[in-house]
Amino acid sequence: MANDVDLVVLSDTPESLDDAAWFEHLAPGARLVRSQEWGPVRERRFRLVSGLIVELGIAPSNWAAVPLDQGTRRVLKDGHRVLYDTRLLGRATAAVAG
Repeated sequence: MANDVDLVVLSDTPESLDDAAWFEHLAPGARLVRSQEWGPVRERRFRLVSGLIVELGIAPSNWAAVPLDQGTRRVLKDGHRVLYDTRLLGRATAAVAG
């Protein structure tokens, strides 16, 4: 089984991240291997030169709005680490913990 990294990027303008070129700029040589829609989340799966798979989910900011929908709650309950937050994910995390 291959290791992978799952990232979710929330944006007020998620459509601005549709072009995968910005990610490929961050990780030169990355290759888009799959695109899929999961409700409001647009998944872009990349294979890095090292072989590592990065699953990038791009979603509108309201994906983490409280009250959480069932899909968001499941994703957050499965375990997560917030790398950067404008307080939206803090509220979502508290809703899952409480």
